[in-house]
Order: sequence, then C-alpha cells, then structure tokens
Amino acid sequence: MEATEPITARGHRIVPLPVDSPQYAVDAVIRGRADWACVAIESSVEGPVTRTFDALAGSHPLQIYREIAIPIAFSILARPGTRPEDIATWSAHPVARPQVTSWIDHHLPPADFVAARSNAAAAEMVARGEVDAAAAPARAGQLYGLHSLADSVADVAGAQTRFVLVGKPGKPTAHTGRDRTSVVFNVRNEPGALARTLTVVSSNGVDLTRIESRPTRKALGEYRFYMDMSGHISDPHVATALQHLHRTVQVLRFLGSWPMDDGPHVATTSGQAVASDTVTTSDTAGPTSIMSPDKPSTATPAEWFTAQEWVAHRAEGTAPETDVLW
Repeated sequence: MEATEPITARGHRIVPLPVDSPQYAVDAVIRGRADWACVAIESSVEGPVTRTFDALAGSHPLQIYREIAIPIAFSILARPGTRPEDIATWSAHPVARPQVTSWIDHHLPPADFVAARSNAAAAEMVARGEVDAAAAPARAGQLYGLHSLADSVADVAGAQTRFVLVGKPGKPTAHTGRDRTSVVFNVRNEPGALARTLTVVSSNGVDLTRIESRPTRKALGEYRFYMDMSGHISDPHVATALQHLHRTVQVLRFLGSWPMDDGPHVATTSGQAVASDTVTTSDTAGPTSIMSPDKPSTATPAEWFTAQEWVAHRAEGTAPETDVLW
C-alpha cells in the first residue's frame, strides 16, 4: 500500500493511501497506517454496502465522524489499445454492476462479469490483464494507466452513494441540529426481542431512518442489526433512547453521531484510507442523561446508572475499548 501525492483540503494536508476494499481501508486505520478511512456505505440504487457494515462490526471499535452523498457515474476503463469489440470480460464491485449493466449491454459485445472487491480493485485487475475492462472512477484509470472508453456512465439518473469518514473511537462530531446517530447491536434470542428494541426507539420520539441486518458468522440464524436514527447523542431524546436500548439489547456498539448530508456534491475518489498530518477535533455537549418522566422504566437505579454512563462516555469519547467488543 503506497501513498499517492499529498493533497490539500480546507487547509489540511492529506496523503491518500489507495486500497481495494472497505475492509483494507478500515484495517489501515486500526493498524495506525492511516488516520481516517473514506468508505462507501449505501447506494441509492443497490442499498447497503455490506462489506463496510461487516468492517464496522469487527473486533476493533471504529467510529463514523462525517458523511457525504455524491452523484455516481463511472468510467469504462481498458488497457491502452483495447477496442470495445475486444472486450470479453469486465469487472466492478457487485454493488456497482447494476448501475452500468444496461450501458454495457448496449455498447459492448457479450462479456462475462467478474466481481471485484471494489471498483478500484476492478481497475487494478484490468491493469494486470486479469479482465479486459472495468467500471470504476476515472481517477482509478489515471492511477493504473488505463484508457477510458466512456465517461459519466450511469444507468440510473441521479444515483447517489453515501460515503462515511471512519476513524478510531473519540469524541463525536459537534452537534449541528441535523445529525445522524448509528449503532450496531445483537438482541437476545427470545420472542419479541427485536420488536421491543424498535419500540424503545420510537417511544422516545426518535426517528428511525434505517435498520439493516448482517449475519454474525458464528451460527446460522444469528444476526447483528445496524440502526440509524435522526438526531445526535447529545440530544436528550436520543440519549434517553440509547439508555433504554442499552438495557434492552444483548450487546450494543456506538458507531457515532455526525452531520447528515444529502448531497449533491461533485464526485470524488472513493475506497481510500487517508493519512493526515492534521487531525481536527470537535467539541460537543454531553447528553442530558435523564429518563423521560412520562416513560417509566423497570430498571433498578444501578442499571440506569450503568446505561447513563454508557451514553455519557460515548458522548465524551472516553469509552474504554473493553466494553464495546463483541
């Protein structure tokens, strides 16, 4: 993994480290090779990017600090001298495939699809001669010395992908009033466990914007659930919902609170880890850790103190790593 030329963004010097999958990007953060990882998490066409979800639920805690939603269009990349009629195989990430299939079918001869870990990895496969073409960002073509047969390819007009900035756990990004909070959890294997969990969120007036499930890979039928909600951990109703959630589920991990972004923005390079010589920090107010007076709980004072501590620690970025591991 070699760094590319440094860039400057908003006064910060950033050294991009190209990688070929979300897992490798977050691994670079975990191992201290990068400060941040920019990874795709959701497509408006194909939904969740499951590799990113799996990476966020690994054995090392991680946290999301920012997001950006950008319009997605691809370049069809090939080795110099390759003609469209020469293409017999092509590659992309499976999430990207449905976003360009119609164009491929209409403009290229019948070609076999070969799945890649990421779109950048697909471009690398072309450079290595493993496939004839790739649907990938134009920047990947520049990095690997490829020729573009077509640019701005997108079957679905207005398609967007949401990317998140991931780092090691710390103080959440400052409250803005238009924020997103995300958690991942396991529920007890008993009737109504998930229904009770959803009720905990809705009964505290929190808007649940997404829930996804992924297998734990430990046993058939065991799943983790990823939940996004509107609001910041420092919002009293979100803090209260998280306290109730802490008591309801089996294992709970905080993935962050950060400003929402609905785009559109100018497309940028994805699938990179980022090593920066300037790390910014943000201040945020701690949560109001009180139970809603009209929502009584059967929790003992000791249990509520533990739940309040859990929320307060994460709001301040002081949570010990040992109590967030699976």
